[in-house]
Amino acid sequence: MKSVRLNICVLYIFFLATPTAFAAGGPLGIDHRLPYDNHGIWRRSTQRKLVNGVLLAEVAGALWEGGENRIGKTFWQSIDASVIAGGSTFILKRIFQRERPSQTADPDKFFQGCCNNLSFPSGDVSAITASITPFVLEYGPNDPWVYALEVLPAYDMTARLKTWGHWQTDVLAGYAVGFLSGLYAHDRKFPLVLSVMPHAIYVGLKIDF
Repeated sequence: MKSVRLNICVLYIFFLATPTAFAAGGPLGIDHRLPYDNHGIWRRSTQRKLVNGVLLAEVAGALWEGGENRIGKTFWQSIDASVIAGGSTFILKRIFQRERPSQTADPDKFFQGCCNNLSFPSGDVSAITASITPFVLEYGPNDPWVYALEVLPAYDMTARLKTWGHWQTDVLAGYAVGFLSGLYAHDRKFPLVLSVMPHAIYVGLKIDF
């Protein structure tokens, strides 16, 4: 199932690349600008609300539930995954220094300086994917509806392409970073961030109400 998710993502991005493959480039030969669209559900402000909402929900759920039950532990794993993914994308962006589609029509411009060229990988896609992956891995096998959470990174990947925030390989790499971060966090016996929290946080704030 884990490999299937990545394969679906690859096919999804390849499908987006197909219409203009003749003009594509980048490391996989699929990177190109989509027609620019910063309206409606694709608006950049909507993208930010989604990312902030997902991160807020995971923190609120973790604090409320604590780490003593299954869902609480999964929330804390989600926080671990977000922290790991955030740190990883921060480093990778400054290594690859890739220009965004909003800066250039050439998808092969890597190592262009670290001030404004931070396209690879996508931090938004990585953050959302990291947040949902522990839940998908924990509950998906027995509750297939949980896989519907994959709509969130799929939407964000599309939105980042449409608003020229990222290239196709940027969002693909962001998904991979988020998934691997979520996989690592889920496979740990005890969440990292929760291990440094006080006892009141471990048992959950709901105990006080």
